[in-house]
Amino acid sequence: MRKIQMVDLKGQYENIKERVDSSIMNVIETTAFINGPEVHEFQKELEDYLGVKHVIPSANGTDALQIAMMGLGLKPGDEVITADFTFAATVEVIALLQLTPVLVDVDPVTFNIDVEAIKKAITPKTKAIVPVHLFGLAANMDEIMAIAEEHNLYVIEDNAQGIGADYISKDGSKKKTGAIGHVASTSFFPSKNLGCYGDGGAIFTNDDDLAHSLRGIVNHGMYERYHHDVVGVNSRLDSIQAAVLRAKLPNLDTYNATRQKSAQKYTEAFKGIDQIITPSLCETCASERYDDCNCHVFHQYTLRIIGADRDALVKHLNENDIPCGVYYPIPLHLQKAYKDERYNEEDFTVTNQLVKEVISLPMHTELDDEQIAYITKKVIDFVNK
Repeated sequence: MRKIQMVDLKGQYENIKERVDSSIMNVIETTAFINGPEVHEFQKELEDYLGVKHVIPSANGTDALQIAMMGLGLKPGDEVITADFTFAATVEVIALLQLTPVLVDVDPVTFNIDVEAIKKAITPKTKAIVPVHLFGLAANMDEIMAIAEEHNLYVIEDNAQGIGADYISKDGSKKKTGAIGHVASTSFFPSKNLGCYGDGGAIFTNDDDLAHSLRGIVNHGMYERYHHDVVGVNSRLDSIQAAVLRAKLPNLDTYNATRQKSAQKYTEAFKGIDQIITPSLCETCASERYDDCNCHVFHQYTLRIIGADRDALVKHLNENDIPCGVYYPIPLHLQKAYKDERYNEEDFTVTNQLVKEVISLPMHTELDDEQIAYITKKVIDFVNK
């Protein structure tokens, strides 16, 4: 059996090596390292793929989320509602802009932001909602957009883990995650479903005026060289990373389908085991098969371990040469940087439970049946002992 990786980027590279190498060499030979043709072509190709009018590349996913908020003109003290159970970057940029983070609980089945918790958190100071398509599963965008419309709020999709996923509306229509809210951000960190070989990110919007603002912000506030019309930052996707992303983008649907098939194999192996709760699909999807529905693209395959010691399972897997991850071990509202006397523990019952139970198993495009069988056996052996 091949060595099990949490993410096997080398194996993925071997399958696209010729195109990646030639694309990188072309950038080096033309020396168009910043804002070169590869960046512009990637932007257009991603716009076509997502069905969104504007893609604005950036240096990384955290910058992308920050720039999205800057483009909306949010002011210090404005409240921004987001999920307590997510990576810190989501709340980090809110705090950096001197906005007020308002953390709320998540749904125990989907792990995505709880729409009822959003409703309870809205105040006259609320200006935006940031749903996170956590682990690759589309959040409940019908409800979130309805809440936003009712209260005149912006919706900023954090699509760092969900690129390529479809959101299925109640009326049966489909849109790609990241193309639904007023603006969205994503990350191209190497381990993402669409990842480059360094840092990278992008912002998406269908709003022409907002796109214009964002394009200035990412480039020092310039639309014309040395003319600084707005306060900006330096956050540009470099041409070599764009070349890698262009090589991978045509394969994204295949990559996601492969992840869905691996996830289905994991889940079938865990059926009937009371101590293991396997991932759910979105709230508007009736399917029970991951490969029948594209609402979950499995950036992570995350279990809940019930009635067994999750941390001991982590140790057991590591001892058997199986990498795994706990995403995330501490709620954001309990992190030193984001603690606030406004928060009450009874408002975070789901998140406080999830951080004790979740474990993510290896998930990538190169997983094979032998590896999945070995991983699932070791998990089952542990919980059944």
